[in-house]
Amino acid sequence: MNSRDDHSQMTLSISAVERDTGIGKDTLRVWERRYGFPVPGRDANGERIYPMAQVEKLRVIKRLMDQGHRPGRIVALTIDALQHLSRGEATLQTGRAMEAAHIRQDLVAYIAMLQTQDHEGMRRELFKTLSQHGLQYFVTEVVAPLTFMVGETWARGELAVHEEHLFTECVSSLMRQAIVAIPKPEGGGEPVVLLTTFPQEAHGLGLLMVESLLTLQGCRCVSLGTQTPVRDIAQAAIAHAADVVALSFSVNMNPNHVVDGLMELNLLLPDSVEVWVGGGASALRRRQIERVLVLHDLHSISEAVSHWHRHKTSSESKADGWS
Repeated sequence: MNSRDDHSQMTLSISAVERDTGIGKDTLRVWERRYGFPVPGRDANGERIYPMAQVEKLRVIKRLMDQGHRPGRIVALTIDALQHLSRGEATLQTGRAMEAAHIRQDLVAYIAMLQTQDHEGMRRELFKTLSQHGLQYFVTEVVAPLTFMVGETWARGELAVHEEHLFTECVSSLMRQAIVAIPKPEGGGEPVVLLTTFPQEAHGLGLLMVESLLTLQGCRCVSLGTQTPVRDIAQAAIAHAADVVALSFSVNMNPNHVVDGLMELNLLLPDSVEVWVGGGASALRRRQIERVLVLHDLHSISEAVSHWHRHKTSSESKADGWS
């Protein structure tokens, strides 16, 4: 048997695979359950072991993820398809740049519609995008960057307050309609998420974007709207048997109000309730607060939900006496 054959027969433990590929153990287990890959064997102690062929495929997957690919779209591909995709990445990057430029042109067109009071045209084009691409794309690729662009344009004095309000109402109504149309999950087991903002935070568009993506993830969302007193948030979480309280903070939120409010909320909530926070507030990145999970962007919502499911499964297994 030559050295190449020896190499092909090797296996690595899950810890070694994590070190070799840079893909975490928890992620490997989630992919195994969700995508059917990797497919580890078991050693004499029942621990996962991975053939080198699978490790090599995981290396290519990690390289593609670092270049911007999402695991849900590539994990199930064959190694040949992955290598072909990797070799063609330069072409794909060019395509992405062209797509990004096209998206920006659309965003600029929406701003022009606002400035010319063409709210019907703006609503029509936004609805077309939502219908063609779905709610997730609409939220992450259109509403989120367009909200930022609207804010910048308003700050430069190129949009009136009533025009900014019109934009907010238009995209909010479209997202609410789309949320209602999402089929409700059956069988239970999904997290109940209570959404709101602190009394000092009047901006609710970010909260609605989060609700849209959480609903797509199968969560049962209870929205209180904006500006809810901290004690009322805790009372509502208990009344609705919430598993998670999700809060949105805009960039203008006073850092002291953010930190003090979260610390007070921690004292009032049952230990079983998680707190997820997101938005542009600088306080969320300056200081780590116990039991508070910071969602750095909209794309991290799906991972937060997956983590909640893993934690719940682990807790239930321990309660049943499993190791």
